[in-house]
Amino acid sequence: MQNKILAVLKTLFIVLSIGVLLISNSALFMLAFVVVYILLVVRTIMTPGRRKMRRYLVLAYSGILVAQLVMIETVLQSGTEIGVPEFIFRRVLGLILMCLPILVGRFVASVKYTHYYLPPTDEAFGIGISELLNTAVSEIKNKAEFLGESKKKLCFENVSAFAMDLKRHNPFRYVNQESLPDEYFTSARKNFDDPNIYIIISKTGSPPSEILSVFTQKQYNHASLSFDKKLQTTISYNGGEKVYSPGLNIELLEFFRKSPDAKLMVYSLPCTAAQKEKMLARIEKINREGSAYNILGFSVKNRKKKPNIMYCTQFIYSMLDDAGLAYFADNGKIKPTDLVELDYYRKLKFELEITFG
Repeated sequence: MQNKILAVLKTLFIVLSIGVLLISNSALFMLAFVVVYILLVVRTIMTPGRRKMRRYLVLAYSGILVAQLVMIETVLQSGTEIGVPEFIFRRVLGLILMCLPILVGRFVASVKYTHYYLPPTDEAFGIGISELLNTAVSEIKNKAEFLGESKKKLCFENVSAFAMDLKRHNPFRYVNQESLPDEYFTSARKNFDDPNIYIIISKTGSPPSEILSVFTQKQYNHASLSFDKKLQTTISYNGGEKVYSPGLNIELLEFFRKSPDAKLMVYSLPCTAAQKEKMLARIEKINREGSAYNILGFSVKNRKKKPNIMYCTQFIYSMLDDAGLAYFADNGKIKPTDLVELDYYRKLKFELEITFG
């Protein structure tokens, strides 16, 4: 009987997935999201386990459903005139959103039912029972802390703010052009006598940063570049702070102050005036041609027709690579912390930490 129910649920999910990809109107999006929500809630209630864990899971599904419904109104609604890339993007995004609560459920299940096995017999004698127990307790505590932090970061306010901001982005065409004033380039050139370029990784506390940290499990989820140590010429790819269009933008120190625990880590990398000129020339070119923030992350990279669609670390690495300063290989999935953690040859020098608390 249980196998038959599972077969029916799988068939229903496949039918809804096909419908989302082929039809993709608001009513179908809403139907798909609500049906998946009901199925997951019913399954959670019927699954034996701790009542508190089940309650949190139902709350998580409810929060995701609210965010999904907001996305229907802000991003997934089709206008009267829409290009093919946007047409495809909305369908793929709808399918991803439909699968999101299922992925969350699987993640929680995998964390909850993680087992701790004894080592092989030949190793067991070398490890005390108390050490095994301490390791197991420590792992369980770490998992619990991670789940607690994840729940805070995936709160309704963060998810809703992130969803509302998505309508400003476009991963297929440039939306930002001439955002950098001439004064920026003048100021950058005044710092060509500084023998370093500065790389900044930051924990801003913004909703996108908090959500991203759940998946990267890293504190620092944004990277920037500056031509001076005082960070008066800081630049990167970002969402534009609802003032400027997403893409290539200047970042003043106030940009990073999104929460009381926001902080920056600043590193220097030796750089000649000629290398700085090469980077600045590329920045001028991007500013002139246009740019957009790569909201799809790793799934959109190395685009030949639209090379100026990047996220922050793609931008930083491309600048270093153009100037011959890249100190590690691009694997196509660079995270901000990789800029420091992959510095195997110790090219970087730590300069300072800035906190806003």
